[in-house]
Amino acid sequence: MKASARLSGLAPVGSPQPRLLILGTFPSPMSRQRQEYYGNPANRFWRLLSAVYGVDDLSGGEYVDKKKLLAAQGIVLWDVVESCEIVGASDNKIKNQVYNDIPAFLSQRPTIRRIILNGSTARRLFEKEFALPVVEVIGCLSTSPANQKYGAWPLLLADWSPHLSP
Repeated sequence: MKASARLSGLAPVGSPQPRLLILGTFPSPMSRQRQEYYGNPANRFWRLLSAVYGVDDLSGGEYVDKKKLLAAQGIVLWDVVESCEIVGASDNKIKNQVYNDIPAFLSQRPTIRRIILNGSTARRLFEKEFALPVVEVIGCLSTSPANQKYGAWPLLLADWSPHLSP
């Protein structure tokens, strides 16, 4: 069995005046390697945002175009976990996690009124660590390719769509 090493996540990315914070759990190995949120082409996150906001599918597009969509829609991406020990990409393999300072992040961005948690592990870890009554917090189905059994495309789209609107 491989030994796990402490790994760090990505810096927040998106709108300078966000209305919405989308939190994942921790970036996958492919996302860390590419230094891109949802960098695995099999992850449905960018396809989902493209569909909701009526733009061409960005899932295979350039990261600069994905960041432009985030800025245009008032979205910032980050993760619940700042660093951890993990082998592979499965959220259930996360150990010895250190959390991002989400309360400080929110206090510096008072325009954020809603947090969407991408998947059940992000939701579980967030709820365990934080109590933030000043913003609406919503758990949505994971866009991860590992979550295909619970997140068929129509269900995923229906789950996320109402919460992505202003």
